[in-house]
This record gives sequence, C-alpha cells and structure tokens, in this order.
Amino acid sequence: MANWAGDEFGRAELGDGRLRLRLIKLATRFAEQPTASIPGACGDWAETVAAYRFFDQARAGKRGLNWQSILQPHMDCSQGRMAQHPVVLCLQDTTELDFNGQEIEGLGPLSYEAQRGMYLHPTYAVTPEREPLGVIDAWMWAREAKAADGSRPGISESTRWIEGYERVAETAAGMPQTRLVYVADREADIVGLMQRAQALGTPADWLIRARHNRCLPQGGKLWAATLAEAPLGEIEFTLASRHGQPKRIVRQQLRSHAVDLPAPDTDGRHVSVTCLIATEIGAPAGCKPVEWRLLTNRQVAGLEAAVELIDWYRCRWEIETLFHVLKNGCRVEALQLGSQSKLELALAVYLVVSWRLARLIRLGRIHPQWSADLFFSETEWAGAFILNKKKPPKKVPTIREVIRLIAQLGGFLARKGDGEPGVKSLWLGIQRLRDFASGVEHMREIGHVM
Repeated sequence: MANWAGDEFGRAELGDGRLRLRLIKLATRFAEQPTASIPGACGDWAETVAAYRFFDQARAGKRGLNWQSILQPHMDCSQGRMAQHPVVLCLQDTTELDFNGQEIEGLGPLSYEAQRGMYLHPTYAVTPEREPLGVIDAWMWAREAKAADGSRPGISESTRWIEGYERVAETAAGMPQTRLVYVADREADIVGLMQRAQALGTPADWLIRARHNRCLPQGGKLWAATLAEAPLGEIEFTLASRHGQPKRIVRQQLRSHAVDLPAPDTDGRHVSVTCLIATEIGAPAGCKPVEWRLLTNRQVAGLEAAVELIDWYRCRWEIETLFHVLKNGCRVEALQLGSQSKLELALAVYLVVSWRLARLIRLGRIHPQWSADLFFSETEWAGAFILNKKKPPKKVPTIREVIRLIAQLGGFLARKGDGEPGVKSLWLGIQRLRDFASGVEHMREIGHVM
C-alpha cells in the first residue's frame, strides 16, 4: 500500500526515532492483516518481539509512553484535511470494549459490574458527503467499581461530552474558513453542554439527538409543541440495511420549533434551542417508523435548512462504522497485552487503521474516478485483477475498480443490483491481496522478476 502510515505517524514524538519507525511498521502490518493477532500480523518472531517491546514502553519503568503521543500526529493530519472543506461534521460517541475473562491490569466494570473492560470515546471528523477525515480527539478510561452506597467514584462520565464540544470549539478557532458541527446521539442531550457552547459564543454548531422531553417555560412539553407546528415539508432517502432489516425508502415529514430553555443555576438565563422532529409517514407494515428528535443551536428558516440538518445527522452512522471496523475487523477485544496502558497504545494504532479502512471504502463511492495509485502500489492493484482472474490494464485503474475487485476477494459478489461493497468485504479482501503482493515482492527481492 502507499506509505499512508508514514504520512499519519511520521511526526510522532516518542523520544526515540527508532520507536517512530516501529510505530509506522506496526500500523502498516496491522492494516495489511487487520483481523490477525499481533504475531499473525507481524509475520516472524523478531518482528513480533519488537512489537511487544514497543507496547511495553507504556510501563512507567520504561518510557511511560501514552496513547496521546501515538495518536497526536494523526490528529494533526486530520485537522489538515478538515481545513480543506467548507463544512466538517465532528461525530462523537462512546463504545465499550469487553475484555472479560482476560487477566489485564487496570480494567474496570462495564454495563454490568461483573464484566471487565474499558471505554473509548473518540471524536471522528467526516464531511457531509461522508468522507472520513480522521480522529481528532479521544478519551480512554476504565470505570471504578461502585461504592457501598451504589455511587461510582471518579469524574462524572457526562463530562466527556461537554469537554468534547470544548475541544471541537478550540479546533474551530484555528479554522475560520471551515464550519465545524458537533454531532452526537442521545447521551449528549445535556443542558450543560448547550450552556457551555453558548458561553463560548458557539464557535462550532451542535446537533444532538434529543433524549429528554423538556418542560417549556410557558407550559407544555417540547416535543408536543414541535409537533403542533405546521410541517416544513418532506424528505426522502434510502435507509441502509441494518439489524436484519433490508434497505428501504424512508419518507419523513419535518417540523421545527425554536425555544429558549431555562438553564439551571444561571439566575434566570436561557439557552436558545431549535427542536427539529422528523416523523416517518407511510412506513411499511412490520417496520418501526423512523422518527428523529433533534436539538440544535441553528435556526431552521425553512425546508432546505431542515433537510441539511437531517442529512448531517444521518452521517452520524459513520462513527458506528468506525467502531465496527475496530471491534470486528481489527478484533481489538482479543488483544492480550497485560495492562490497560499497553492496550491504550494498541488502540491508538488500531483507531487509525480502522479510519484508513473506512476511508478507502468511502472514497471508492465519493471519488470513484480517482487514480488507484494514490492508495495502492502497482503490484497491489495489478494483483487485485490477477486474483480475480482478470488481465491487469496497462493504464492505472480507478480507485472504485480496485476497491470492488478487492472486496470480491472478501466475498462481495458484484452482481447487478448489489450496489457498492461494504467495509467487511474490504478488510477480508485486503488480507488476500497483501499475501499475494508480499509473495511477488519477495520473488523480486531474490531475483525472480514477476
């Protein structure tokens, strides 16, 4: 593959240039064999030992290396990509990583107290066209056990949403030509976040799925007041297949209502909010109607503004794709590294690998005519043709052609009507392609030109 790992990690400040080179090699190996264990991805004993020595740098007795040092150069690159776009959506969500049954120091309880694991909470930048630009912020932590009275020690976990907005706001200050929009699901429906954004002057817009049907100052409830407004119009889109349900066309009616919500502990001050409700009409029998209740700082002047917000919210699914690749493609919950600090180093690397895979599949759809040699070596793109029993073209193919061929190696059938491949077929196909390309590269090294 092209030297993407060098681009993303080449400026890592780890205290030793050899560690930086090892980091780049690890990222490359993990991306070539995403589902493999660390020994499986490294390929030989010497490289495997070097990988474990790298993660051992997290120990206080070594360098005390932290995951922020690993992720920082990628976050810098992500901000560089963001600055090239007029609008960037900053998606934030939490996922739990279950390491139950493993002897790993430092882990804590998950949803159930008996489970052992940790939490990951990244901010993921994408364009409104759903092009993944990278991870720009993250939290990793393990919960403490509950006290005897049922309370949980430590900082309130709701704080991460407010601090997440603050980080996005800081980023926005350095990008005057780019509008940043903070997008999050129900957990972020916190008046404190809205207050903080307003106090900062709202340098970044925010769009949050509502969790609470709040009481209004003049009486009544927010959702009922919004549904009482005249419809702005309708929107229609294709809902992708998920949870065993086939893809289908969804038609929603849109309503909005602007209101000043009372902010607690502020001497009567208010937070200006617009509630936007999208209600599905004509849902097929047996299908639960799709309804979204959203809150935003933005004014909704008409149908066009409302449709834009719905389209932005629909992009939130991209962070779920990132988690899917991380947990099912890269299989990070199978890592056996002995301590939370070592796990965090590995997770920082795998986060970037997961972004890389998710980005490739999206670029094949968003920019299908881009040249494949921007992302693949000649050996790789030619190999994609050969493994599919096709003659490689003399001219460099497009990224869409190569992505589809790689996905076919991973089980994508490419039948008429199949649409574009998913990320799972890509991560499976890449492993077959890299095995082939590695064999060809080795034959060339020993003098057998292919």
